[in-house]
Amino acid sequence: MPDNLENSTGDLEIVLRRTIWGQAMAEDDFRRACDGTIERHIESGGFLCRKGAPADYWFGVIEGLAKMSSDWATGKTASFTGIAAGGWFGEGSMLKAEPRRYDVIALRDSRVACMKRETFHWLLDHSIPFNRFVINQINERLGLFIGLLESERLADTDARVARAITALFHPVLQPGIGSRIAISQAEVGHLAGVSRQRVNQSLQLLSQRGFLRAEYGSVTVLDLEGLRRFGG
Repeated sequence: MPDNLENSTGDLEIVLRRTIWGQAMAEDDFRRACDGTIERHIESGGFLCRKGAPADYWFGVIEGLAKMSSDWATGKTASFTGIAAGGWFGEGSMLKAEPRRYDVIALRDSRVACMKRETFHWLLDHSIPFNRFVINQINERLGLFIGLLESERLADTDARVARAITALFHPVLQPGIGSRIAISQAEVGHLAGVSRQRVNQSLQLLSQRGFLRAEYGSVTVLDLEGLRRFGG
């Protein structure tokens, strides 16, 4: 069981009520979701979940920012994507009887909702809105990862930085994020797998092209579709 777990509170219920699936499901099913969800506080650099650990929870980021990655014994790290506030993840691991195949690390102090495995599967079996949400979530994440893999194989560094940023503004996987996100250049570098100095160069280029505005500790996207298409 993860560390620093707390019982479900009124604040957590409000958070769950605002989710797409929470708004759509029947009240009795929503009560089951609340009863089976707890909150976890993760300090910067801490693990939300670890590679090889059992998939006991489905996670939603309430506040903060996390990175999904895989660290190898050789010291190499493959960064997959970032999860900002409003994003849920881990449904694939919940559906398979196998350990998690990735790490998720907090890039800053974060609040995380943790839905128990038995609650997740009960809702999957009994709530059509929840079931549809999970199916759509899996489909959207597959499309995201195919795009990120294509970028990693074919695109240059500037395009990889652009893809890492656009992933944080995915309308389904990161709902309600708006056009601005509080994120440092070092955090963008963690997500794109490049140095902070190289991120700075890419952000200057993307800013000059009119795709975004980079400020100290934040990025505002001005042309999301253009940023998605940048670099092919």
